[in-house]
Amino acid sequence: MRVMAVDFGDARTGVAVSDTTKTLVGDAWIILSKKMTETAQKVAEEAATRDVSCVVVGLPKNMDGSIGPRAEKSKEFAELLGTLTKVEIKLWDERLTTVSANRVLKETGNFGKKQKNKRDAIAAAIILESYLGSL
Repeated sequence: MRVMAVDFGDARTGVAVSDTTKTLVGDAWIILSKKMTETAQKVAEEAATRDVSCVVVGLPKNMDGSIGPRAEKSKEFAELLGTLTKVEIKLWDERLTTVSANRVLKETGNFGKKQKNKRDAIAAAIILESYLGSL
């Protein structure tokens, strides 16, 4: 079974899924939606389709470890997702993943709109990579 990671956002949500050995990031993409329920439904459908056993939702804590408004939204998303699927839902500290994703994009020559459309997928892949490394 696979692991999926989600970088929840207000308009774009990054999603990444592991290979079946839970070793590598296998695929990453974005979901374009401004509706939390629609996004959660799409993630639940993808989890079922891709034989996912666990969904890791990025928790964007503040640098001091506190929970701010963005992290509260991610917690709300994770709770909603938990009502739509039977797979295990985990929150995962994702501090600085967007900064790391921007660095990757800059180093590979992706700027402007190309960067905007890839950043969230890369951030989800970084969350997934971090989680898989902890296993």
